[in-house]
Amino acid sequence: MSRIGIKPITIPQGVEVTLGKSNDISVKGPKGVLQRTLHKSMELKKEDNTIKVMPLSEGKDSNFHGLTRTLVNNMILGVSEGFSKSLKLIGVGYRAAVAGKNINLTVGYSHPVVYSLPDGIEAKVEEASTKITISGPNKETVGQVAANIRAYRKPEPYHGKGIRYADEKIITKVGKSGAKK
Repeated sequence: MSRIGIKPITIPQGVEVTLGKSNDISVKGPKGVLQRTLHKSMELKKEDNTIKVMPLSEGKDSNFHGLTRTLVNNMILGVSEGFSKSLKLIGVGYRAAVAGKNINLTVGYSHPVVYSLPDGIEAKVEEASTKITISGPNKETVGQVAANIRAYRKPEPYHGKGIRYADEKIITKVGKSGAKK
C-alpha cells in the first residue's frame, strides 16, 4: 500500500467532483473545469466531502495508487486555488510583454519571439518587464508552458544570462584566465 495513496482527499467548499464510468473524473470549481481518465486499476470512492483512492487488486498495477491520489488532489487544488510559476529574464535588453493570448519575448535574437498561450493559462509581466508569472488551474500545463518559455533562452553558465525560474540558482563557471608567460 502506498503511504500517499491511502490518505483521503478533502473536497473544499465550492468544488464539485463528478465520478463517471471507466474511471473518468470531472472537477468543477471557481478557477475552471478539469477532466481526466485515471488508470483502470484504481477505484475512486466519494464519501461526503472526501475521496478515497483504492487499488482494485494487489500487484504491479497497484503501483499507480499514490500517483492517482496526487493527480486527483492536484485537480481539486487547481480548480479551487490554482497554480503558478514565475520566470525571470536576466540580460541586457531582455524583456517580455503580454499581448492578448501571446507573450512577446525580446531575448537577444535578431527577431522577437512570440509564444501563444494555451486555453486556461494566463500570464502577467511585472518588475519592469523582466518577470513573467504563468498561472492556471492545470499544474501540468502551467509547468509545461513555463518550461517552453524557458527553453527559448536557457541560462548560460558563464554570466547567468537567460530565462530562469524565479527560485532557480545558477552555478556559474569561471571563465578562461589569461595565458601565463
